[in-house]
Amino acid sequence: MEALIPVINKLQDVFNTVGADIIQLPQIAVVGTQSSGKSSVLESLVGRDLLPRGTGIVTRRPLILQLVHVDPEDRRKTGEENGISFFSYLHQKMDGEEWGKFLHTKNKVKKAVQQIFGQRIHNQNTECCVIVSQGISDEPIHLKVFSPHVVNLTLVDLPGITKVPVGDQPKDIELQIRELILKYISNPNCIILAVTAANTDMATSEALKVAREVDPDGRRTLAVVTKLDLMDAGTDAMDVLMGRVIPVKLGLIGVVNRSQLDINNKKIVADSIRDEHAFLQKKYPSLANRNGTKYLARTLNRLLMHHIRDCLPELKTRINVLAAQYQSLLSSYGEPVEDMSSTLLQLITKFAAEYCNTIEGTAKYIETAELCGGARICYIFHETFGRTLESVDPLGGLTTIDVLTAIRNATGPRPALFVPEVSFELLVKRQVKRLEEPSLRCVELVHEEMQRIIQHCSNYSTQELLRFPKLHDAIVEVVTSLLRKRLPVTNEMVHNLVAIELAYINTKHPDFADACGLMNNNIESSVPVNPQKGHAVNLLDVPVPVARKLSAREQRDCEVIERLIKSYFLIVRKNIQDSVPKAVMHFLVNHVKDSLQSELVGQLYKPALLDDLLTESEDMAQRRNEAADMLKALQKASQVIAEIRETHLW
Repeated sequence: MEALIPVINKLQDVFNTVGADIIQLPQIAVVGTQSSGKSSVLESLVGRDLLPRGTGIVTRRPLILQLVHVDPEDRRKTGEENGISFFSYLHQKMDGEEWGKFLHTKNKVKKAVQQIFGQRIHNQNTECCVIVSQGISDEPIHLKVFSPHVVNLTLVDLPGITKVPVGDQPKDIELQIRELILKYISNPNCIILAVTAANTDMATSEALKVAREVDPDGRRTLAVVTKLDLMDAGTDAMDVLMGRVIPVKLGLIGVVNRSQLDINNKKIVADSIRDEHAFLQKKYPSLANRNGTKYLARTLNRLLMHHIRDCLPELKTRINVLAAQYQSLLSSYGEPVEDMSSTLLQLITKFAAEYCNTIEGTAKYIETAELCGGARICYIFHETFGRTLESVDPLGGLTTIDVLTAIRNATGPRPALFVPEVSFELLVKRQVKRLEEPSLRCVELVHEEMQRIIQHCSNYSTQELLRFPKLHDAIVEVVTSLLRKRLPVTNEMVHNLVAIELAYINTKHPDFADACGLMNNNIESSVPVNPQKGHAVNLLDVPVPVARKLSAREQRDCEVIERLIKSYFLIVRKNIQDSVPKAVMHFLVNHVKDSLQSELVGQLYKPALLDDLLTESEDMAQRRNEAADMLKALQKASQVIAEIRETHLW
C-alpha cells in the first residue's frame, strides 16, 4: 500500500501541467481559523519552516503540498524519475539531502528548503494580494518536497477562516474564504484536517462546523487540537483528547506548536518535536503515544492510503471515461490543415450537400425543437400561406353601395335594363388584387427560412466551419447573395401570376357556369313590368352613396354581382394557392439548391483566397491544444494507475 500515495502524487503532477480540476484526487485539506496553528502543524509534518508568517490573512492562495519520502541512497533514482538529469541532480543537490520544487517551474530544484520556499510562497502570496486587493485567490501554489524525514502525504493549506474584514480587506472576505474552503473540502475524495486551538471552546470550533456541512457523518474528518501548552492553569485537554466533548469518527489528535518566541529565536522544528514529546509524556502520559506530530503524520499517511485504496477504482473509471470524451472532442476539432486546396473544396462540398439535405429532410442532424428547412417551407406553403388566403373574404372591403355605384357608373347616361358585365369585371379585379400581398409575403417567409438554413448547417452539420471563421463568413455571404439575387425574380413571377389573373376574367370557366346561369335568370326577372313607375329613372335623382333602403331591383342587382364576384374570386384564389408555391419552389428553392455548389466553388475556390479563408481561429486552435494536452494527461494518468498491481491495494 505504500505505493498508493506516490501514485496520487504522480497524478497530481500530471494534471497540474494542464491546470485541470476535473479529476477529484484524494488529498488532505487543512481547515482552521486564523492563528489556530494550521501553518505550524504543516511545518511540523514537513520538518522545516516553509510557510510565511504574520498577522491577518497570511495564506492567500491554496498551497498544495506534496511530501515525498526518499532514501538518501536512492536520491539519484528519484531525481531521474522526476525529470531531472543526473548531471543537474548532482550539480544542484550534492550538498543536501532535502530538496523541493514548484511544479510550475518544471525542473528547477532548490536546496535549503526552509529558507528558499518560505520566501517563494510569501512572494506568490504577495503577488496574489496585489491582484485581489488584500483578498484571496483560488489559483493554487503547487509545492513538492523530497526528504528522508517525511512520510508520503498530499496536503492542501487553505486560508484561515475569518469573520471581520480588517484594514483594506474586501467586505465579503468571509464569504470569499468560505467558498474557497468549501470548493476543496466538498470533494468526496478529500480528508478534512480540522484544526482547533486547545485554549478555545471546541463547541464553537469553526473548522469542525464547516467540516460538518460537507461531511455530516464525519467519515472523512480528522480533528487536530493545537496549543496544548497554552491552556489556562488548572485546566487540561483530557476530555477533549478522549473524544468526550466533540466525538470525531476518524479521531482527535493533540499537538504542541512552536511559540512565536521559538520562531523568533530560530528554534528548529526537530527540537520542537522533541520538546512536544517531552510535554506529552509529562502532561498526558497515558495519551502520549496517540498524540503528537509524529503520530499525526503516521495517522494521516495511513488514512490517506486507505482513502486512496477506496477511491482508486472509481478514479480509474472516471479517467477512462474522460479520456474517451476528450478523444471525441479532439476529433471534432479536426486535424491541422495540410492540403488547403483539398480541404477548401471538401468543406464547400459538404456545406452545399448539408444545405440541400436540410431542405430535402435528409440531413444528418434532425432538429427536434422546431420545424426547420424543407419542413418549415412546406408549413409556410400549406399552413401559413394557405390559411392566410382562406381568411381573405371574397367581398372584404366591398360594401353594397360600392356595388351599386359600380353598376350605375357602368351604365353611362342611359338607364340600364340589365346588370352590366363591366361592373362585375371592375369589382372582381379589385378583389383579386388583394391576393397579391399575402402571395409576396409567402415568398418573403420562404426566403427567410432559406437564410436560416445557413446557420442551421453551420451549427449542427459542418462544425469544421467553426475552425475557419473567415471561410464561414465567406460562405454565408455567397449564399446570402445568391438568395438576394433570386428574391426579385421570384417576386416578379408571383406578381405576374396575379397580373395574369387580372388580365383576363374568364367568365367561361367551367366552374363559373352555374354562377352565370344565376345571373341570366336574375336579368330576366329584373326587367320592369310597368316602365311609367321607372325605378331606374328615380334612382338617378338620388346622390350616391346614400344611406337609404334599397329598392327590390337594386337589392337583386347587388346580390347578383356579389354572388358572381364571390364565385369567381374563389376560382382565382384556388389557382393562386396552387401556383404561388410552385413558382417559389422553381424560381427560388430549387434554383438555389441546383446552383449552390457551383456558386460557392466559383466564388471561393481560388488560389489567392486559400490562405485567408483557411486561417484557423485562435480560439479553436487554443481549444484543440487544450483538449490535446488534457487527453495526453488523462492517458498518462491511466498508465500511472495501470502500474498499480492488485496486491498493492490490500
